[in-house]
Parts: sequence; structure tokens; C-alpha cells
Amino acid sequence: MIVRSIDTLAPVEWGNGLSYRVLTESDGMGFAVCDTLVRRGTTSALQYRNHLEACYCVGGSGEVVEKDGTRHKIVQGTIYALDQHDPHYLVASDDEDLHLVSIFNPPINGTEKHSLSEDGFSHY
Repeated sequence: MIVRSIDTLAPVEWGNGLSYRVLTESDGMGFAVCDTLVRRGTTSALQYRNHLEACYCVGGSGEVVEKDGTRHKIVQGTIYALDQHDPHYLVASDDEDLHLVSIFNPPINGTEKHSLSEDGFSHY
């Protein structure tokens, strides 16, 4: 059995926020779980080419925007799943941070960081 608290983990600065890598590849569960904070007022161009990701909002608000511009409001209790390795923009609202629980399959190793720039979608 694995029992772990984010209080015992060092956060990873991923570009526009912090991520606590609660379960990673080394735990042998076949998926990873992250507690992710997206800083208010930020926009991140992201794509997971090697992982499927689902994000469940546990606080704050924002949007996930598809590459074609389709917008989806994200508030507490909303989940979005990137089931086609979808390139997307993750946008935190201007007035509050966005707090997500992110699940990755296959699992991430826990050291990944985004390279956020305006010339494309950051990936790992």
C-alpha cells in the first residue's frame, strides 16, 4: 500500500504553476497522479504526445481551449480528458488560481517540466 501526503513532496515548477507528483512511474501503478496549481492569469500551450491525461478541477476556475478555438469552462467539479493527445491551451482565470488533480497514462516519471514559448505546444 502506498500512502503519501503532498506535505512530504517538493513541488515541481512546470512553467505556469506548481505540480506535486503524488504517484509516478516508479510507484508501479500504471498511471501517475499530480496535484497541479495553475497560476491565475496564465495561458499554457500544452500537448501530451506520449501520455493520455485527465484533469479534475478541485478549485478555482479557468478554461481549456482546443486548437481550433473551441472553449470549455473549467470550474470545481469539472473533468476534461485529453483522449487524443489533444494540443490545447490551459487558461487560468484572471482572478484566481486553477487547482487540478491530473492523471497520466502511461505514468510520467515525475521530473518532466514544460518548455512554454509562443512558437508551439509544450510536450513531454
